[in-house]
Amino acid sequence: MEDRSLVTIADHSKEKIMYLIRMAQEFEMHTNRKILDGKIVATLFFEPSTRTRLSFETAANRLGARVIGFTDPKVTSSTKGETLKDTIMMVSNYADLIVMRHYLEGAARYASEVSPIPIINAGDGANQHPSQTMLDLYSMYKTQGTLDNLNIYLVGDLKYGRTVHSLLMAMRHFNPTFHFIAPEELAMPEVYKLYCNKHNIRFVEHTDFNEDTIAGADILYMTRVQRERFTDLMEYEKVKDRYLLKLHMLRKARPNMKILHPLPRVNEIEYAIDDDPHAYYFEQAHNGLFTRQALICDALGITLEDIKADKTIIN
Repeated sequence: MEDRSLVTIADHSKEKIMYLIRMAQEFEMHTNRKILDGKIVATLFFEPSTRTRLSFETAANRLGARVIGFTDPKVTSSTKGETLKDTIMMVSNYADLIVMRHYLEGAARYASEVSPIPIINAGDGANQHPSQTMLDLYSMYKTQGTLDNLNIYLVGDLKYGRTVHSLLMAMRHFNPTFHFIAPEELAMPEVYKLYCNKHNIRFVEHTDFNEDTIAGADILYMTRVQRERFTDLMEYEKVKDRYLLKLHMLRKARPNMKILHPLPRVNEIEYAIDDDPHAYYFEQAHNGLFTRQALICDALGITLEDIKADKTIIN
């Protein structure tokens, strides 16, 4: 059987990414359907989530599927010692698709290898977050009209930020120039810089964060410093407020520049920016509904042609 799991965005070609973007456009035009009537989607969240879980569940519900699962592993048999393999095998008896978030890097890959049904990785530790990347790509495409030749500035936690790691891999197809803006303690890991060199992705590293540094951005991608990734809270306190985006820092920004953030925001974007035309992070989160509808359907073998021919649209 063909493996339709989504573990890492690095597995997707440029053609597949654009194909998924076209699927998301179809769902944005007609969000409510019954194309997944009779299907069951299991959401297994071994780590806390708000936007990712709710958007996946909303995506499934708006397509007519039913949702089962859990948001707290403490109420599952894993507290009794059940292995991840056994949990996956058990849930696969009841569902057609598993959406899983796990705190361990590599958990999604392992789950996809043992599961008889498709797995969508909703985040595995500090490793990958491919569904977030698809909504990021869709947001960039909507706001810039293209994914090619963009200047993308990544700010904040580039060490543990799985969203920026996935984005880096996805953009290898589109000739980007990246600017990594982070304190030394949270700099982009060497393995991802080596990835850039291997795939001829241009990047520049900065420690300064001011209006001149970000003046050339098409996309300003802010991230929060993730307290849950730190074993030493003193280290967290030292870096948590290092890079704060304030309204006056946008004075030299390009007219087309959009500010993205995977959310939740803590204090890295000043609230006054919310009403600025450069702000796009709430719309970005909304785009997650359409892109996750596309990912769910793709994992279940439903094609773009099927979606275009769908007669179950609900107005």
